Amino acid sequence: MSFADRGFLARVRGSTTVVGHKQNSWLTMIDRWLAGSERAHQRADLRAIADDPHLLADLGLTREQALEQANKPFWR
Repeated sequence: MSFADRGFLARVRGSTTVVGHKQNSWLTMIDRWLAGSERAHQRADLRAIADDPHLLADLGLTREQALEQANKPFWR
């Protein structure tokens, strides 16, 4: 199982907030780490397809737009 698995992320994110209670700081930290990890993987995938015009056309992006997004730091 991958930590970037959307089902896993949904379970962790869903468990960080309980109605009427504050978020647990360690769960919030894990949630942020997982979100950053997911963004890093998505940006690496975007960088990998930056030279494929057919896939970029499916996404509605130019090569320059794809690389601009792929080169952003994971925390943004």
